[in-house]
Amino acid sequence: MQIALFQPDIPQNTGTILRLCACLNVAAHIVEPAGFPVSDRHFRRAGMDYLDQVTIMRHDSWSKFEQWRNDKGYRLVLFTTKGVSSYLEYRYRAADILLFGRESAGVPDDVVTAADARLVIPIQPGLRSLNVAMAAAMALGEALRQTGSAIGIEN
Repeated sequence: MQIALFQPDIPQNTGTILRLCACLNVAAHIVEPAGFPVSDRHFRRAGMDYLDQVTIMRHDSWSKFEQWRNDKGYRLVLFTTKGVSSYLEYRYRAADILLFGRESAGVPDDVVTAADARLVIPIQPGLRSLNVAMAAAMALGEALRQTGSAIGIEN
């Protein structure tokens, strides 16, 4: 299981998602351009010392990410407020990449089209969306639960 962030623009959310990836041993991808430098203090503060514990791949552009993904044969699962299928009803695979768009604008149509699945996390009518870091945690938790890839607790 992997997480990809499409042109993230809020450093605190990106740092939080990378911390999540470190804690759950999940690789992370950042599809550039990001809306902040990796030296941003908010990004570093949210990620804390966990940033050294996560595998991060940076892709210079959407097309380079897509080329890499297609070469590897990974399935792309987009989380979007415009999705029609609930993330709880989807059947994840261990080799899926869970993709999350920019906080301010989501993803463009060509990214939507490239996705193998477009999922939504249902929320109360009239509300716009969850925080992207919260959505990533919910989605990753469900995907890891279904695939049996979650880190076990040792007694």
